[in-house]
Amino acid sequence: MSADLPARVTDIWVYLSAGPLLWLTLTLLAYALADFIAFKAGRNPLASPVAMSTAILVTLLVATGTSYETYFAGAQFIHFLLGPATVALAVPLYRNLPRVRAALLPMGAALLAGSVTAIVLAVLIAGVLGAPRDILASLAPKSVTTPIAMSLAEALGGIPTLAAVLVLITGIFGGSVVTPLMNSLGITDPQARGFAAGLAAHGIGTARAFQVNSVAGAFAGIAMSLNGALTAMILPLLAHMWGP
Repeated sequence: MSADLPARVTDIWVYLSAGPLLWLTLTLLAYALADFIAFKAGRNPLASPVAMSTAILVTLLVATGTSYETYFAGAQFIHFLLGPATVALAVPLYRNLPRVRAALLPMGAALLAGSVTAIVLAVLIAGVLGAPRDILASLAPKSVTTPIAMSLAEALGGIPTLAAVLVLITGIFGGSVVTPLMNSLGITDPQARGFAAGLAAHGIGTARAFQVNSVAGAFAGIAMSLNGALTAMILPLLAHMWGP
């Protein structure tokens, strides 16, 4: 009986892994566990639910020998929801319209400076280090949301999946350092803090901003949305800087 147990467990796993709901369920459970750990850690910036859930899922995929294609077949529904979630950020924009109107000029200047800097510096450093064009094209949209970054990378001849990974790394890093960095710089205005977080670290930075302050979260969502739109417009123009 005990000798047959490993074989039965293997058979059950093979049966479950063939269905698309397995990895969707495991993704949700991994994030729920990571969020619980982050809650117990007092929402410490270093206890990022996204980073922890990603580590859990990567470990599961490696341990079970599951390919990304198999995983994505089950988890693609979450990927689909990224689009509607981005569009839904129009709600905080509407609710904070008077604040936005009052800060329109500084927001516009910060948006342009931040968007161009995020693209140019990343591409410039990678180019100096000898990265090929497809890597540069994948790296350039790292500070926007995943759907936009993947589309831009593909249009520029980059690697969409690599762009998604770079977006994730950027968001995790930005979401982890944004609060202590703002504190050390003495920046206390929630509008400025939130706008910077959403501009530099897209959705993950926005989620972190909402955890700290609702106004900061609203302005982070605004910055993320505007940066996505602006990057989609200016990146094809800037792409000519690094040649064919």
